[in-house]
Amino acid sequence: MTLDEFFRDNPNVAVAFSGGVDSTYLLWAAVRAGAQVKAFYVRSAFQPQFEYEDALRAAREIGADLRVLQADVLAVGHVAENPADRCYYCKQAIFTKILNAAREDGFPVILDGTNASDDAADRPGMRALRELSVRSPLRECGLTKAEVRRLSREAGLFTWDKPAYACLATRIPTGEEITPEKLARTERAEAYLSSLGFSDFRVRLLDGCARLQIRPEQIGLLTERREEIVSELKKAYRAVLWDLETR
Repeated sequence: MTLDEFFRDNPNVAVAFSGGVDSTYLLWAAVRAGAQVKAFYVRSAFQPQFEYEDALRAAREIGADLRVLQADVLAVGHVAENPADRCYYCKQAIFTKILNAAREDGFPVILDGTNASDDAADRPGMRALRELSVRSPLRECGLTKAEVRRLSREAGLFTWDKPAYACLATRIPTGEEITPEKLARTERAEAYLSSLGFSDFRVRLLDGCARLQIRPEQIGLLTERREEIVSELKKAYRAVLWDLETR
């Protein structure tokens, strides 16, 4: 099955939209196929500001209708406790919110950007998607992450080479309470490193310390700016550590 065939069979759809590579291409493909489609973006403490801005830009450039919803994810049961299956409870709450809003707007089918490269066994949140009957056209059509990037580039989408991004909650160790302060601290730290030219990196919390996961090709930049990075991050962290096991 191709995406065009999928949208012929499902011409009235809502897209759970993040502004990332996959959901942006999916939204573009739906518009291109002539489907009646609306994107739904959920703002929460788990998404940094740049993700919201990317979502607004992508929807605007595609010419798609976008509705922004608000969610207090830390008020969702079990989420702030941060168990190993935290993503299940979070996804369940977020997609239920999207489902209700989409039905209110007249869209019976909810889509997400899961692709054929994503490992269902490694993503607890996918259980919530199955329970809520969320469809994943990229996965159903056999499109891998590499293919989605290639097709996105051919389509002229600015997201084609956007690094994969996991929500801010993933920076906090499993079992440690998630708080607004920890999330905000992480967002500030990562925004700072991004301003220095780093990309596709993580600042993880480890016993009050910032554990930096930097791509090998950017180690030179890390050593070059080491003193100022340490000085800046120690305003919010007890120490700054470099994870040598980062791939």
